[in-house]
Amino acid sequence: MLTIVPFETKYTQNFKNLNIAWITEYFIVEDKDRELLETSQYSIIDKGGYIFMGLWKNEPVGCFALIKKTDKRFELGKMAVNKSHHGLQIGQKLLMYAIDFAKNKNWDTLELYSSTKLDTALHIYKKYGFINVPLEDNLEYLRSDIKMELTL
Repeated sequence: MLTIVPFETKYTQNFKNLNIAWITEYFIVEDKDRELLETSQYSIIDKGGYIFMGLWKNEPVGCFALIKKTDKRFELGKMAVNKSHHGLQIGQKLLMYAIDFAKNKNWDTLELYSSTKLDTALHIYKKYGFINVPLEDNLEYLRSDIKMELTL
């Protein structure tokens, strides 16, 4: 059973470990990753964003962040699920929670950056209504080669 809870400082290391694990499986950890993961309270929450943890039997097994871009636009990022819990639709439940949270806040748009290497993730994003939009120049991550948005 999955329970999704707001971030607390006791989850700082879990948030970091979950993200480092998936990033290093496919890519390399970049400077922007280190900034967000090592100072998550300051770099995400204190700037108006949110972090949520997915707990399976009270164990942190997934997470995501909503990073403030403007008052009505947030970036969905730092979404990760422990590999030992893949196949339980935890990622989809986290995504649905993020979308519902954004709608309840009356935000206009959720955006995300991803990689075309991540077929399963892209399929799920599309399933929930995200569409491809043009990618900007000078991105914060080398791995980002696709941008998607969901109009709420």
